[in-house]
Parts: sequence; structure tokens; C-alpha cells
Amino acid sequence: MADEQIPTVDGSLAALSEAVGKACVDLLAVKTALDVARTDIASRNTSLTREIVRHAEHAIDHLRGADQSLRDVLEDLKNRD
Repeated sequence: MADEQIPTVDGSLAALSEAVGKACVDLLAVKTALDVARTDIASRNTSLTREIVRHAEHAIDHLRGADQSLRDVLEDLKNRD
């Protein structure tokens, strides 16, 4: 029973591959929505609330962390025996 809870390399890589695939779709949808919002904001000469700016900065920090973690995985895979 305890062996079922220990992650395997294949299982971990499969789960990461699935998560990255889903994230690609989600990130593309968010990018499209952000581009539309930026165009709308610029055309109406409106401003953003501090909450939107705070959430954007928070998302940027998380994406940087995810990017670094993925680079670490790729480096580990590159350096395997």
C-alpha cells in the first residue's frame, strides 16, 4: 500500500506533461484576453484599479517561479546518465 504513494519518475513526468499541456491552453486564453483588455483600456483611456495591478504582479511572480522550476526539470533531464 505504501508503494502506491511513492511517485515514480514516469508518473511524475506524465503528470508534469499533462499540467504543462493544460497550462499552454490556459496561458494562450489569458494572453488573448489580456491583449483584448489592453486594447479596450487604451481606446477608452481608462485606468486600472490597484487590485488588478497587485494581482498582475502576483501572477508574474508565480510565472517566474514556474518558469525556473521547469528550467530545473529540463536541466535535470538533460544531465541524466
